[in-house]
Amino acid sequence: MKRVVITGAGTINPLGQTVPETLAAMREGRCGISDLEFRDVERLAIHIGGQIKGYDAEAHFNRQQLSLYDRFTQFALLAAREAIGQAGLEFHGQLADTSGVVMGTSGGGLTTQDENYRSVYEEGKNRVHPFVVPKLMNNAAASHMSMEFNLRGPSFTVATACASSNHAMGMAFQMVRSGACPVMVTGGSESMLCFGGVKAWEGLRVMSKDACRPFSANRNGMVQGEGAGVFVFEEYEHARARGAEILAEVAGFAMTSDASDIVMPSKQGAARAIAGALRDGRIDRNSVGYINAHGTGTAANDKTECAAVADVFGHHADALMISSTKSMHGHLIGGTGAVELLACIMALRDGVIAPTIGYEEPDPECALDVVPNEAREAKVDVVLSNAFAFGGLNAVLALRNP
Repeated sequence: MKRVVITGAGTINPLGQTVPETLAAMREGRCGISDLEFRDVERLAIHIGGQIKGYDAEAHFNRQQLSLYDRFTQFALLAAREAIGQAGLEFHGQLADTSGVVMGTSGGGLTTQDENYRSVYEEGKNRVHPFVVPKLMNNAAASHMSMEFNLRGPSFTVATACASSNHAMGMAFQMVRSGACPVMVTGGSESMLCFGGVKAWEGLRVMSKDACRPFSANRNGMVQGEGAGVFVFEEYEHARARGAEILAEVAGFAMTSDASDIVMPSKQGAARAIAGALRDGRIDRNSVGYINAHGTGTAANDKTECAAVADVFGHHADALMISSTKSMHGHLIGGTGAVELLACIMALRDGVIAPTIGYEEPDPECALDVVPNEAREAKVDVVLSNAFAFGGLNAVLALRNP
C-alpha cells in the first residue's frame, strides 16, 4: 500500500478566512461565535452561531458564478484554491485524469433552498431561478471544484451528517493509499446558518443560547457554525519526487455504525472506530498524544466520547490531551471535521495544542485532560480526529509526523 501525505490545506471559517488566520485564532483561544445576522433572526430562539463575518462573495466570484454557487460551494472553492495553491499542483494530462475530489456536506445548498422556499411560499412567486437545482444539490461543491481545477478522476460527495468530512477524507485516503489516484482533493463544506436551517436545529433541543462549553459540567448544548476545510492528499513518493512540502502523514482511518439509535451516541460504536483507526495505521495506542474530539458540548456526546476514549486507551487516557475546537468555531456539521483537522496538523507541525475554551466546571464523567481555555505547547507524534454523527455514523482519522 502507498503512503499518503497532506501537501496543501485551505479554509474559511468563523476563526479566519485562511489557514494562517485560523491557526492564530486557535493558538490564542479566540472565540468565533457571535450574534447571528440574517433575515428573520429575531423569530428564532437561538441567536448565536459561528457565522463568517466580513465575507464579500463578490470579491471572489463574478455575477455568473454567483448565480451557480451556493454559499457552501463558495466556501469550498475558496478553501480549495488555498490548499491547491500551497501544494503547488497543476492538473494536466494523466495527473488530471487520475486525480479527483471527495467532499463532505450535510445540508448542501440549504441557503439556496431556504431562499427559494421563502420566495415561493411566503412571497407567492410562481417562478424560481433556472439554476436552483444545480445550486442546491449536495454534489455542487465537488463538481465545481473538479471543473475549476481540471480534476477528471473520481469526484463525489459524502453526506453522513456531522461526520461527512471525516468520511470524505477517509475515502480519499483509501483511494490514494490503494494506488487508484495519486492525488485527491478532499474535505468538507457547510453553510446552514439561515432561518430555516437554524429553526430546524432548534427543534432538536440540543442548541445552546449562550456558548459552546464542551466537557464542562455546566455545558448546555451545541452552537452551529459554517465554513469549509480542504486538503490535498497525495501519494508520498509522488510528493517527494516533486519536492513538495509535507504537512502531515495520514496513517489510518476507520468507520463504524452504532446501529442502535438515530440521535443518541453509542460508546461501543465510537470506541470501535477509534480502535479501528489505530489498527489500520498500525499505531501503538500509547504513542497517541492528542485527540481532536467531536466534543459538541451536549451532555450525551461529551460523556460518551470520553468513555470511549477511556475504554480504548486504558491507563494511557490519563496522559492524552483531548480538546474540542468547536468551542471556538462552533459545529460546522458536514464541514466540521475538515476544519478540525487543521488543529491536528498544528499539533504535529508546531507543537501547539488547541484549547477547549469556555471550560468552567469539571465533570467527573469527562475526567480527561481537555486542555482547558488556553493552548498548550507539547510535542506529539500521533494525533486522532474524531467525528460521530447522528444516525450513529462514526469516522476517525489518524495522522502522524511523516
